[in-house]
Amino acid sequence: MKTSTKFSALAIVMILFATTTFAQVTASASASAQILTPIAITNTVDMNFGNFAVNSTSGTIVLTPASSRTPTGGVTFLNGNNGTVTAASFNVTGLADATYSITLPAGPTTISYAGNDMRVEDWTSNPTPTGTLTGGTQTLNVGATLKVPASSPAGLYTSAVPFEVTVNYN
Repeated sequence: MKTSTKFSALAIVMILFATTTFAQVTASASASAQILTPIAITNTVDMNFGNFAVNSTSGTIVLTPASSRTPTGGVTFLNGNNGTVTAASFNVTGLADATYSITLPAGPTTISYAGNDMRVEDWTSNPTPTGTLTGGTQTLNVGATLKVPASSPAGLYTSAVPFEVTVNYN
């Protein structure tokens, strides 16, 4: 019986030792990273409010992202002499089917002629406020409102500093 008790005690010690030895295990993993296609924006068409006249009352021209325009106040469009009327247009490219946010200018841009200024403000876009890069590309159109002072002199008003549109992946 003494032998069987010694054998049992030895067996218990071996089991405890075996359990302790096999309780710690190790696994390994690898690391990776994937750089995605960066988002990019390129101007394809500049904004142009077209031709118009203004009388002694100030007014506005609201230019939509679809390139249609509406006058208010003393602004008049001339039949048959609209000139080029276009919303600004940008080509946005990047990762296929990714969504992105659109940030339009926070404040006005000034266009000038011979020391006379008009403000371009109240920016709108299509799409807004986010877009989707279907197939990795999307056209982004931007409209705005032109504030036309009363009796502004005739001439070609242009911006010395272009306005900026920012896109960023969501």
